[in-house]
Amino acid sequence: QSFKLLGFVDVKNVPCARESVLYGSLGSLVMGLGHFLATSRVKRSCDVAVGGFICTMLGYWFYCRYNLAQQRIRQRMLKEGMKNRILFEGSYLDPEKEQTGSERSDS
Repeated sequence: QSFKLLGFVDVKNVPCARESVLYGSLGSLVMGLGHFLATSRVKRSCDVAVGGFICTMLGYWFYCRYNLAQQRIRQRMLKEGMKNRILFEGSYLDPEKEQTGSERSDS
Protein backbone atom coordinates (compact mmCIF):
# COMPACT_ATOMS: atom_id res chain seq x y z
CA GLN A 1 0.00 0.00 0.00
CA SER A 2 1.41 3.38 -0.94
CA PHE A 3 1.80 6.31 1.43
CA LYS A 4 1.34 9.84 0.09
CA LEU A 5 3.23 12.60 1.85
CA LEU A 6 1.34 15.93 1.77
CA GLY A 7 -1.24 14.23 -0.43
CA PHE A 8 0.80 14.19 -3.64
CA VAL A 9 4.29 12.72 -3.07
CA ASP A 10 4.03 8.94 -3.36
CA VAL A 11 6.75 7.83 -0.97
CA LYS A 12 6.69 4.21 -2.15
CA ASN A 13 7.27 4.89 -5.86
CA VAL A 14 9.56 7.94 -5.79
CA PRO A 15 13.23 6.93 -5.52
CA CYS A 16 14.95 8.16 -2.33
CA ALA A 17 11.72 9.56 -0.82
CA ARG A 18 11.28 6.90 1.85
CA GLU A 19 14.87 7.08 3.05
CA SER A 20 14.80 10.88 3.04
CA VAL A 21 11.72 10.99 5.25
CA LEU A 22 13.16 8.40 7.63
CA TYR A 23 16.52 10.15 7.96
CA GLY A 24 14.74 13.50 8.27
CA SER A 25 12.65 12.25 11.17
CA LEU A 26 15.74 10.85 12.87
CA GLY A 27 17.58 14.15 12.37
CA SER A 28 14.57 16.01 13.73
CA LEU A 29 14.51 13.87 16.86
CA VAL A 30 18.24 14.20 17.49
CA MET A 31 18.41 17.94 16.92
CA GLY A 32 15.21 18.78 18.81
CA LEU A 33 16.06 16.60 21.79
CA GLY A 34 19.65 17.82 21.84
CA HIS A 35 18.54 21.45 21.80
CA PHE A 36 15.99 20.79 24.55
CA LEU A 37 18.56 19.08 26.75
CA ALA A 38 20.97 21.98 26.23
CA THR A 39 18.52 24.87 26.76
CA SER A 40 15.27 23.48 28.32
CA ARG A 41 13.24 25.69 25.97
CA VAL A 42 10.33 23.71 24.54
CA LYS A 43 9.08 26.03 21.78
CA ARG A 44 12.55 26.78 20.48
CA SER A 45 13.42 23.06 20.55
CA CYS A 46 10.36 22.29 18.43
CA ASP A 47 11.45 24.95 15.96
CA VAL A 48 14.94 23.42 15.84
CA ALA A 49 13.39 19.97 15.34
CA VAL A 50 11.34 21.17 12.35
CA GLY A 51 14.39 22.87 10.86
CA GLY A 52 16.45 19.74 11.48
CA PHE A 53 13.82 17.64 9.70
CA ILE A 54 13.82 19.89 6.66
CA CYS A 55 17.61 20.20 6.46
CA THR A 56 18.27 16.51 7.00
CA MET A 57 15.56 15.41 4.60
CA LEU A 58 16.65 17.76 1.81
CA GLY A 59 20.33 17.00 2.38
CA TYR A 60 19.81 13.26 2.12
CA TRP A 61 17.39 13.72 -0.80
CA PHE A 62 20.01 15.55 -2.90
CA TYR A 63 22.77 13.13 -1.84
CA CYS A 64 20.66 10.09 -2.76
CA ARG A 65 19.44 11.53 -6.07
CA TYR A 66 23.00 12.47 -7.05
CA ASN A 67 24.20 8.92 -6.35
CA LEU A 68 21.21 7.51 -8.25
CA ALA A 69 22.04 9.69 -11.27
CA GLN A 70 25.70 8.59 -11.14
CA GLN A 71 24.62 4.95 -10.96
CA ARG A 72 22.34 5.36 -13.99
CA ILE A 73 25.16 6.99 -15.94
CA ARG A 74 27.50 4.09 -15.09
CA GLN A 75 24.81 1.58 -16.09
CA ARG A 76 24.27 3.35 -19.42
CA MET A 77 28.03 3.40 -20.11
CA LEU A 78 28.32 -0.30 -19.21
CA LYS A 79 25.36 -1.17 -21.44
CA GLU A 80 26.91 0.77 -24.34
CA GLY A 81 30.28 -0.89 -23.77
CA MET A 82 28.73 -4.35 -23.75
CA LYS A 83 26.86 -3.56 -26.96
CA ASN A 84 30.08 -2.35 -28.61
CA ARG A 85 32.00 -5.41 -27.41
CA ILE A 86 29.42 -7.73 -28.97
CA LEU A 87 29.39 -5.64 -32.15
CA PHE A 88 33.18 -5.46 -32.62
CA GLU A 89 34.17 -8.88 -31.27
CA GLY A 90 36.27 -10.76 -33.79
CA SER A 91 36.58 -7.82 -36.20
CA TYR A 92 39.67 -5.74 -36.90
CA LEU A 93 38.25 -3.05 -34.56
CA ASP A 94 38.37 -5.42 -31.56
CA PRO A 95 40.80 -3.84 -29.04
CA GLU A 96 41.56 -7.21 -27.43
CA LYS A 97 42.47 -8.93 -30.69
CA GLU A 98 46.22 -9.38 -31.05
CA GLN A 99 47.59 -7.48 -34.00
CA THR A 100 50.25 -9.05 -36.15
CA GLY A 101 53.31 -7.14 -37.32
CA SER A 102 51.84 -6.27 -40.73
CA GLU A 103 48.63 -4.95 -39.17
CA ARG A 104 50.58 -2.75 -36.75
CA SER A 105 52.53 -1.11 -39.57
CA ASP A 106 49.31 -0.31 -41.42
CA SER A 107 47.80 1.60 -38.52
